[in-house]
Amino acid sequence: MGSFERSKKKIQLWKKALVHFSLCFVMGFFTGFAPTTTHSTSHFYHPITNFIKPNRIQALEKTPTPNRTLHSSLLPSQSVSEIQTQPLPDPKLESIIEDLADSNPPGLLIIVTTTRPKDRFKEAALTRLAHTLRLVRAPLVWIVVEAHREATSTAEMLRRTGLMYRHLTFKENFTDPNAETHHQRNLALSHVEHHRLTGILHFADLYTVHDLQFFEEIRRIDVFGTWPVARLSASRKRVMIEGPVCRDTKVVGWFTKDTSVGSTKTGSFAGGATVGGPGNGMGQRPHTIDASGFAFNSSILWDPERWGRPTSLPDTSQDSIKFVQEVVLEDGAKLKGVPSDCSQIMLWHLHTPRPTPQQLTQNQRRR
Repeated sequence: MGSFERSKKKIQLWKKALVHFSLCFVMGFFTGFAPTTTHSTSHFYHPITNFIKPNRIQALEKTPTPNRTLHSSLLPSQSVSEIQTQPLPDPKLESIIEDLADSNPPGLLIIVTTTRPKDRFKEAALTRLAHTLRLVRAPLVWIVVEAHREATSTAEMLRRTGLMYRHLTFKENFTDPNAETHHQRNLALSHVEHHRLTGILHFADLYTVHDLQFFEEIRRIDVFGTWPVARLSASRKRVMIEGPVCRDTKVVGWFTKDTSVGSTKTGSFAGGATVGGPGNGMGQRPHTIDASGFAFNSSILWDPERWGRPTSLPDTSQDSIKFVQEVVLEDGAKLKGVPSDCSQIMLWHLHTPRPTPQQLTQNQRRR
């Protein structure tokens, strides 16, 4: 019996040793998968980057200029010595941050462009204008109006511009090009009114050249704004300048000036009703104003009372552009000269002759 009990105790000791060995092996195995350190780092970025658009974020990532330092709130959490070695980007970044921090962000610009039927240079002119508008600060929406039968190629081009746009088409046929342009402008205004697109609206012709500062100037318009326009015609060797006469930003008259070679017209005033009342010695107001020579707050189309207009307005749904042109000239107190004192030409209209019906017929036969 004694030998049996001794062998039994030996077996129990081996079992205990095996259990302890197994437990140690399992603990060591899983310990090998644990991280070797418990230190972790996290970066905090200033919340202002949430408001920066993708193209402006790229500007932040450009190589900064030397000898200047960034504020610590614009960098990830780092030591003070690391922050001092980070130079400040170029001055454009400072202006971007100031604009983003501004309590009054820029308002919406609504650019309306009409097109001509059978225009051989339409795609080139649209592309040129698109590249101009891409340089303008957002927000901006570009409304392009054209005949339905010619819309396919234009739609493809507009999708490649990267701009926010609306492409409006119509199926009506016109024999008078001026009547067709008038219809296109009314179609655009109806769209703006229907969708309540609130902003400063400007009619940008395909063959008009704009100074980029012009778009920043018209953002400051409250109700109505107008400016001098230079009209150039290479075929006629003619340059005409027409627009408002201003005292600061107040419009006090209107003029037309012919600067063509050999011309003797150097500053005649356009005919019409006198601005500010009769007998004030100021210039005279034209009977109408060209669509490319003014801009206005689009909300007047559906909320005229806000801008001091009577609530019992005639139905403008059929001829909104005529209504706006009349209101711009009638309400001289709210008409603002652009730029201040109207001494700078920021818009040039290039005259391109429209093809006659006979020329269109001949082109169709050649094809």
